[in-house]
Amino acid sequence: MSTELYLLGWTLVLAIVQILLHSTLRTRETGIMYNASARDGAAPPPGKATARLERAKQNLFETLPLFAAAVLAAHAAGAEGTLTWWGCWLYLGARVVYVPLYAMGVPVVRSLVWLVSLAGLGMVIYALLSHY
Repeated sequence: MSTELYLLGWTLVLAIVQILLHSTLRTRETGIMYNASARDGAAPPPGKATARLERAKQNLFETLPLFAAAVLAAHAAGAEGTLTWWGCWLYLGARVVYVPLYAMGVPVVRSLVWLVSLAGLGMVIYALLSHY
């Protein structure tokens, strides 16, 4: 298995961790019985950390399908190399750093870290498209 596919696997683990982080905090706010119910009634508003983790999770889910598709396409096309290797490391590393920055409400740096992840994604896509 290539490093790129391995890093894609760890990115999926990160997605699961983000789901669990958000849902754990939200369950603390609403209670287990609310989560086990049909949730027809209004829930209390989320706390700051819970809302931030929800937004961080949604932010990951915006680019994760693109990242997965790019990695899988690069692998299938035989376009893996230094550029995809670095791109995958940048994407995953930045996404890991992004979560606590967002949870703590750190401005500017969080956005810069997001740009690093986008650059990593761009590197994988560029390697795929330039392989032709």
